[in-house]
Amino acid sequence: MVSLPQYRNALQPQTTLHEYRIEQVLGAGGFGTTYLARDTHLDKPVAIKEYFPSDIAMRAAEGTVQPATTEREADYKWGLDRFLQEARTLARFSHPNIVRVIRYFEANGTAYMVMDYERGEPLKNLLIANPRLPEAQLRRLAGPLLDGLRAVHAAGFLHRDIKPDNIFVRTDSTPVLIDFGSARNALGGETRALTAILTPGYAPLEQYSPDGKQGPWTDLYALGGVFYRCLTGTQPPDAVTRMRGDTLADGLAKAASAYSAPFLRAIGWALALDEKKRPQSVDAWRAVLLAAASGPAVPKAPPPAATTERTLRVERPAPLRLAPSPTKRSWLPLATALGVALVLGAFALAINHYTRPADAAPHDEGRFRAQVLQQFRAADTNGDGYLSAEEMRRFPFLAKEFARLDTDGDGRISLPEFEQARRAQLERRLAKRTD
Repeated sequence: MVSLPQYRNALQPQTTLHEYRIEQVLGAGGFGTTYLARDTHLDKPVAIKEYFPSDIAMRAAEGTVQPATTEREADYKWGLDRFLQEARTLARFSHPNIVRVIRYFEANGTAYMVMDYERGEPLKNLLIANPRLPEAQLRRLAGPLLDGLRAVHAAGFLHRDIKPDNIFVRTDSTPVLIDFGSARNALGGETRALTAILTPGYAPLEQYSPDGKQGPWTDLYALGGVFYRCLTGTQPPDAVTRMRGDTLADGLAKAASAYSAPFLRAIGWALALDEKKRPQSVDAWRAVLLAAASGPAVPKAPPPAATTERTLRVERPAPLRLAPSPTKRSWLPLATALGVALVLGAFALAINHYTRPADAAPHDEGRFRAQVLQQFRAADTNGDGYLSAEEMRRFPFLAKEFARLDTDGDGRISLPEFEQARRAQLERRLAKRTD
């Protein structure tokens, strides 16, 4: 935590906002300040986020916030409206992997969001101590993060600012998406002074342009960038620089000794520069990322006997296709839109390994997983990414074993738990046939 004196525009300790008493600053950015406060009615800590766009606002002596100049009043009001819209949207969510907004209100000429105070630390801090996280740990983070993101997208909302700073890891190691960036992007389209509020390396090309088409693929690019940072120990190259000369494939290739090839390909897919070539939904990426991560590592190809020159595409592969025959793999086109990388010999072959589509699953396994995913999504009537006891009633035999299937004891069935149960059913049926 950071002491208040470092923040000249922050509210002072002991300032009261309704029933909340400010204690200290948790953090501050270009669009707001987050405080640790005490709910004096319930006697518990909360986090309060204050709308304060520091580039265009100032705080008066009595604590009120106002535009710095009359010319910025429209910008300030626009941002305030978007902040309140963000708060209203987040207040609708009750998801373990999305920051929970308890209430919001206007005061001091600005607005405030009151959120649960979570104990833990940002992923950014964890990466300072451990620059590279093992694949198993990334898988444990990926599932809950995608669950939360799926719920956000199902509500028609985008995060738009996913990065290690905005993924909070609780003391029990479960992640939470925090600090939604919708307000800052809306502001970016409204005024030139605020268009730079994005995070290079995690922001795809469409976020650099007011005409860019943003959607779920925008958040998936950012989350792919987070995983790239976690497995390489380096910041992902920013999208604009990649247009001139892409080094993304180099980073993925260097990580090949510690991570499975399908997992790296799935991350590369999310980081495609062209939004049309990325996964278009959380479900599409999840099916490849988690399936790839849980499968065996693909053996590395031996170095080539002769040195050859290749022109390599830095875009990532298309998603896994559940094709009947796994015997053929097609290569992606070889040239990028604005530049190509020339690599020689064995290094070229190693990089090229990550630019082709992921291996197709065998026919029976692929058909099984596709059917399981279809059944799960059909049963998930509220779109929260889990099956409740009520939703499981459409599977009578499984519903009877709900408590046993709920392996983590959270009172709901996740997709991996559902798939495991369906697989066990299938294996029992096959065993009976062979008896």
